[in-house]
Amino acid sequence: MSRLIRFFTKILDICKLVPMLPVVVIAAIPLALLGDWRPWGNAMAIPVLGNPGFGQWLVIALVLIIVIDTVRGMIDDLRHGQVGVDVLAVVAILSTVAVAEYWASWAVTLMITSGEAIEEYAQAKAERSLTALMEAAPQTAHVVNLPGVGRGFAADKGDSSDGFRRVGLASAAAAAHRFDTVPVEQVQLGDVLMVLPGETVPVDGELLSGTATLDLSNINGEPVPREVFAGARVMSGAVNGSTALTMRATQVAADSQYQRILELVASAQESRPAVVKTADRLAVPFTVLSLVIAGVAWAVSGIPTRFVQVLVLATPCPLLIAAPVAYIAGTGRLAAAGVLIKAQDVLENLGRVTQVFFDKTGTLTVKQPQVVRVEMLPGAETRLNEDHVLMMAGVVESYSVHILSKGIAKAGADAMARLRQRFADGQRLCPEPEASWPGHGREYPVVKNINEDSGKGVSGEVNGHAVRVGRLSFAAAGEDGFLTAEVAGVSRADGPRQEEADLLSPLHGQSPLGGDTEVGSGRTIAGNTKEKETLRTRFGMLQPDEMASYVSVDGQLIARIVLRDVPRANTKTALANLHELGVTKLAMLTGDKHASAEIIADEVGIDEVHAELFPEDKVAAVKAATEASAAPAGRANHAASPVSDAVDGIRSDGSQPSRSRCSRAAAIRKPVTMMVGDGVNDAPVLAVADIGVAMTDGTSTAASESAQVVIMNDDIAAVPRAIAIARRTKRVMLQAVIAGLVLATIGMIAAAFNLIPVIVGAFLQEAIDVVSILWALTALIDRD
Repeated sequence: MSRLIRFFTKILDICKLVPMLPVVVIAAIPLALLGDWRPWGNAMAIPVLGNPGFGQWLVIALVLIIVIDTVRGMIDDLRHGQVGVDVLAVVAILSTVAVAEYWASWAVTLMITSGEAIEEYAQAKAERSLTALMEAAPQTAHVVNLPGVGRGFAADKGDSSDGFRRVGLASAAAAAHRFDTVPVEQVQLGDVLMVLPGETVPVDGELLSGTATLDLSNINGEPVPREVFAGARVMSGAVNGSTALTMRATQVAADSQYQRILELVASAQESRPAVVKTADRLAVPFTVLSLVIAGVAWAVSGIPTRFVQVLVLATPCPLLIAAPVAYIAGTGRLAAAGVLIKAQDVLENLGRVTQVFFDKTGTLTVKQPQVVRVEMLPGAETRLNEDHVLMMAGVVESYSVHILSKGIAKAGADAMARLRQRFADGQRLCPEPEASWPGHGREYPVVKNINEDSGKGVSGEVNGHAVRVGRLSFAAAGEDGFLTAEVAGVSRADGPRQEEADLLSPLHGQSPLGGDTEVGSGRTIAGNTKEKETLRTRFGMLQPDEMASYVSVDGQLIARIVLRDVPRANTKTALANLHELGVTKLAMLTGDKHASAEIIADEVGIDEVHAELFPEDKVAAVKAATEASAAPAGRANHAASPVSDAVDGIRSDGSQPSRSRCSRAAAIRKPVTMMVGDGVNDAPVLAVADIGVAMTDGTSTAASESAQVVIMNDDIAAVPRAIAIARRTKRVMLQAVIAGLVLATIGMIAAAFNLIPVIVGAFLQEAIDVVSILWALTALIDRD
């Protein structure tokens, strides 16, 4: 029963899309029962039409209504710069009336109306992902009106003549309820809003509640709800969790994040790719060809009906409907994959990408340096292991704003989880002194006295231990900037070099890290470069792409935490997929040093590296590569390109040669260059590339403003996926168009030889349209 209800519900929805469809279907009844009924006798005889019956007049009326509506649509298309090629349908339906083939006339009217219904259904199905985004747009907002925060209160603070504010002036209505529900367009900057559980955040703002859980899947496809805290940015389009939150509006609705997403969707829906425009133009010669075949069939046979037989099979729908449906389906698939495009032309160009440039930091790699290892100071006597060091350092770094702090804090949280698991697995029974070591059994460390010395490091007390994290001179020094240690008892068995190293160790003798001796004190000020380098030597040398933060506990330098720019987990796979898709060159553009860039390039599979670039150099590199690719093959060699040499800082003597591992053949047609970036400094180069791709986590940035493609889920795997979707979309579109036109042409030729009757031809034409459109809808199927 439920299936039957769903079936009739779908039928009703289709009838709502095209109201004339049920009228045409019902008209078949009087045509069958009262087709030849003429209660007026011969009083209504007309020269061309003769004397149609009652049912036949109903069909003629439907024909006139549909012809007028179709002609109006053709005129509207011409006004908007599109070719109106429904002339075939108009000529075909009028011809059937002229030759008194009223059942054929009814069949053609059914064909036209049902074709519109199929088109509307196909468009709706293709736009399903895009429509879901639009339907989720917030419509209302709850503006808090409590005393001190309401909009009206902000305008009239109730100040009296004596300078004191009268809180009793707050209206009873304001006290009766906490907020007013208004259209989202009426929200003003600074308004305090309440978002109830399960509601959509109406505008961008700042969280005032202590904490909130937000579902960002509508914005960036993030599957797991994100917990945010007071002061965090709250983006419109996010769905609130199980508790109400309060926020302050920082953007009006028109400038909020979700509105920007909707603008991208709307621009993509309204645009027409070049291939669809070409299909529109091809419909004109197809119309001429159909009229020629029909005219020749009439002239040779001498039978006017032959003209109608051909025209009822002449359908340009594979060109007019299947092509745009396929592209809208492709746009919907991209949206479902977290990729938004600003115009459907971008979808077409995506399939022709031959070279891709990537920014390094934040695009090929994660956005912040990550901890790769912890090195304990050789010879240092400590009961702490690497997890203890990470836990304590991570706790104090969580209060810092330094670029390395987030990576250390994240590694510290992971280390804390391992320590807790170790405790849960039975180490709670450890004998003393192990049971009293930091991190054992404590759910959260006790943290006190956090202090950050800008540019040097951060210090604090964790579980009763003084922890310092930062530069070597900061971590190894005491609170007063000096190292205190006992000179007595230092072994000098290994001679002066060992004695110097021992004295420099924070575990032995009083040895400052500074340079000049403080007059009258007998102590040396921290900062001596040679002594610091000796300490660094005890740890070992860092790689060119590595950086370190040093850690001391209770005044003793015990370890250093090594961080580096780490590639995303799926970067190598994504770049390999691009090569499999036929992308011939993958290049990196970065402001980082050559040595660091080369290491990342080797790890992820980059073909060509351009390092130590400023934003304007990146722009020049992309332009030069595009020009070189469009030129003959001899100019495609990067090392020989003077523009590229200038960009990469490569001198003519070859002292810093750029590397290129891939050989490229001369392009038959102009290749499409793509640039993928994420930062503000990438905005200029994204704008000059053939296709600029901005990787974001759903937030609006200068990069996403200047890009033609926006990846909303911050996933580099979306780059090859977008190209694969674009190529499949174009392939499906061409298959649907070619199959439809071939079938229509075969049908017209068969009708010209009187092999297909008029009525059969009308229904056969409808079948061809359905096959073509359904084939175009297969672009929605994920086969990549």
